[in-house]
Amino acid sequence: MRNAALTLGIIAGIIGMFIGFFSWGYTDLTERYNEVGEIFGTVDNVQLVKAGGLLAPLLAIAGGAMARARALWGGGLLLLSAVGMYAAFGFNVFTMFPICFAGLGGVLAVAAGKPDEPKSHF
Repeated sequence: MRNAALTLGIIAGIIGMFIGFFSWGYTDLTERYNEVGEIFGTVDNVQLVKAGGLLAPLLAIAGGAMARARALWGGGLLLLSAVGMYAAFGFNVFTMFPICFAGLGGVLAVAAGKPDEPKSHF
């Protein structure tokens, strides 16, 4: 379960990075050129989108990397990443996989209370 959480967290972080790059670039573009915002729409909370675009993938990769050694902490970071992506970007066709991967990885990491190793986090 820890290996699955590691894999899901890293995949969620990489996909989330692409969403973060796009969202950060789009918010900058709409701030500099008002015409783009008038045609395609503007973002309501620019700071939330920028913070989510930076921190949520970072938390997913860090949580996935921590899932083998410290499953509880890694699972918490993965769940926090899923919540951050949902708050910043919402749930749509582009964000459903990173949100679900980070959430499932977090649940698997937290549920790994009795790992193969004799050391558990409970």
